[in-house]
Amino acid sequence: MRLDLVRKGAAVKRLISPLVGEIGGFTAALSGVRPPNSLPGRAAWLEWIFLFKVTSMIVQACINGARPRDFHPKLPLTAEAMAGDAAACVAAGAAELHIHPRGADGRESLAAVDETVLAVRRSCPGTLIGVSTGAWIENDIERTRAAIAGWRELPDYASVNLSEADAPAVMELLRQRGVGIEAGLATTEDAERFVALADHERVLRILIEIDIPDLPAALDEAHSIAAVLERAEMRRPILLHGADVTVWRFVELARQKRWSTRVGLEDGKTLADGTMAKDNAAIVAAAAAIFR
Repeated sequence: MRLDLVRKGAAVKRLISPLVGEIGGFTAALSGVRPPNSLPGRAAWLEWIFLFKVTSMIVQACINGARPRDFHPKLPLTAEAMAGDAAACVAAGAAELHIHPRGADGRESLAAVDETVLAVRRSCPGTLIGVSTGAWIENDIERTRAAIAGWRELPDYASVNLSEADAPAVMELLRQRGVGIEAGLATTEDAERFVALADHERVLRILIEIDIPDLPAALDEAHSIAAVLERAEMRRPILLHGADVTVWRFVELARQKRWSTRVGLEDGKTLADGTMAKDNAAIVAAAAAIFR
C-alpha cells in the first residue's frame, strides 16, 4: 500500500511540476487545512487541489473591477466592504473571487493588495482569491513590477492581460513569487501571442474575456480565440466571461462548453432579464443557478 502511495505521489509530482508557482498560493487560501508532511500525503493533497480547485467548472465572483463609485450603490471599494461582499458571494455560490484592491482614495492600487487580500481571506477562509495586474492600475511598468515584488499577503493567482506590452515579464515575476496566473485573452491576436510564448503551459487557467458590445461579434471573437487554443493543443482550464450586454449569453455558453465563468459588478450590473441586480451576491446566485 505504501509503495502504491509513493508511486502515486511521484505521478502527481510529474503532473503538477509545470505548475509549481501556478498553485503556490493555495496553501494560504486553504487556511486551517495544512498539507501533510509526508511526501505521499502531500502529493495526494495537491492532487485534490489540482483536480477539484482548478479543473472544475466554477462561478468566479468579480466584485468591483475598475468601475467608478457611482456605477452601483453596492459596489465595494474598501478592504472591509470587499471582505463582506466576498463572503456574501461565496454564500451565494461563488467558488473563487477576483478583486481589484483600492487605495484610501478609492482608486485601484497594487499597493493595496496586502491589506485587501488579508481582509478577504479572513472573511472567506478556504476560497481562492485573485487580483488584477492591469497596466492601467499603476500606469507605469516599473511601478507595476515593484508593487508585485513587494506583496507580502500573496493572492492565490493574478490575471495578466496578453494585450499589454509587459505581460510576459509580469507573468515571470508572478511565477517567481509563487502566484498563479490567469492569462487574459481578449482578442485572437492575444491568443496567438500567448501560445507563441515558450512557457505558455505554465498558467493556472486561461481567461477568454471579450469586451465587445455587439453580441454576434463577441461570440465570433470568443470562438476564434478558442480555435487558436485548440490548434495549439492547450489543455489548461478555460474561464469565459463577457461584459455588460454579453454577460448572460456568455454564462450560458460557458456552461455548454463545460468551461468556468465569472460574474459580478466588474462585468455588469443587470440580471439576465435586464433588471438591475441588488448586489454582487444576487448576480452570483443567478449564475450559479445556471451552472447547476
